[in-house]
Amino acid sequence: MTDDDHVLARDLAGQAGQRLLGLRAGGGEPDLLRKAGDRQSHEFLMAELAARRPGDWVLSEEAADNPKRLSADRVWIVDPLDGTREFGEPGRADWAVHVALWERGTGLTAGAVALPGQDQVLSTGQPPPGPAGHGPDEAAGGPIRVVVSRTRPPRFVQDISGLEDIELVPLGSAGAKVAAVILGEADAYIHGGGFYEWDTAAPVAVAHAAGFHASRIDGSELTYNQVDLLMPDILVCRPALATPLLQAIREVTNAV
Repeated sequence: MTDDDHVLARDLAGQAGQRLLGLRAGGGEPDLLRKAGDRQSHEFLMAELAARRPGDWVLSEEAADNPKRLSADRVWIVDPLDGTREFGEPGRADWAVHVALWERGTGLTAGAVALPGQDQVLSTGQPPPGPAGHGPDEAAGGPIRVVVSRTRPPRFVQDISGLEDIELVPLGSAGAKVAAVILGEADAYIHGGGFYEWDTAAPVAVAHAAGFHASRIDGSELTYNQVDLLMPDILVCRPALATPLLQAIREVTNAV
């Protein structure tokens, strides 16, 4: 991995996002707009990566998986349009473009999350200020703001409210949820309904670069470029909240 990989991830995510904004501005029937967004962003990212990193493999939500990626040393993990539902809803800004690089022996080494509707691109090359630079003082008190899925909030997160003072904040894209934590708009993101590697690779890369905690809800490491692309769950939060949240999750999930 070189600095150029950080730059490439940021540039491609940002450019794909701008193309999606242009497509969205043209209007149209929501389902057709969503399909066009997925397809056009995927085609752009695949073409650019083929031209600029011809020796690398690409794992995209919008392409059939090729098992040869498992023996590759470098794999780009991309979600051309994360939050497709929200992209098709006028006025919503909680959708994203994810571009991440996985390297053998190291894991995620570069990544970017474009939030076109918010005019932002978060990247590992220039990570945001991190937990000390955003959000309220840890000691200030008040509820822990936890972003959850708009459509599939895990039941156990609601159960945690009996152990911790929790305020649930529904959002769309996983990238937008992690970005809300990184930018201090929320304190944690918890998901337990299952999703795929491309949903979290770029957001996790940026979260780690910015100094945030990111793990499975049992505290184990998040791993990528696996045989099974399904990822059961995730916790991204301010580091000071990792221990109490993991303990609270453990208590409510073990009680089920």
